[in-house]
Amino acid sequence: MPIEKKNNRNLPQVNEKIRVPKVRAVDADGQQLGIVETREALRMAQEKGLDLVMVSDKADPPVCRIIDYGKYLFEQKKKVQDAKRKQHNAEVKEVKMRYKIEEHDYNVRLSHAKRFLESGDKVKATIMFRGREIQHSNLAEELLQRMATDLKDLAEIQQAPKKEGRSMMMLLSPKKSS
Repeated sequence: MPIEKKNNRNLPQVNEKIRVPKVRAVDADGQQLGIVETREALRMAQEKGLDLVMVSDKADPPVCRIIDYGKYLFEQKKKVQDAKRKQHNAEVKEVKMRYKIEEHDYNVRLSHAKRFLESGDKVKATIMFRGREIQHSNLAEELLQRMATDLKDLAEIQQAPKKEGRSMMMLLSPKKSS
């Protein structure tokens, strides 16, 4: 079993790996210690039993904090997990029907589409044709437009009705809440 190498590119520089002459030092409490030589900042960190961690290498001079490196990594990982937990990935849910749909069946499809849109997902409304039904694509387009007007308070048309082979589809996305 091969040993996996950890990606060290995204990790900050720590202690002796900091190769700049001077740094802006910040204490564990967030108090500014000013611009000091790297060796001096490293000595102050070791006296407190902590690590010198470069938090911003873009600044001039780079900003280093005197903190516990393990705790810092844990907090960074926790921030990333929280961000992942809070984000919602919109899926595309499909509502299929025929252009000769009865009123009750249409209302059922409409309620499904509403539920999908309210949960933040996109809705792909598809009308399927069989045999010669494709000649009545104008009726199918009217039905899709009707669905769009019925859902206008929840959704906006992302893709207008268009024919794809033996079906016609339209894509609706939830309106941005402001």
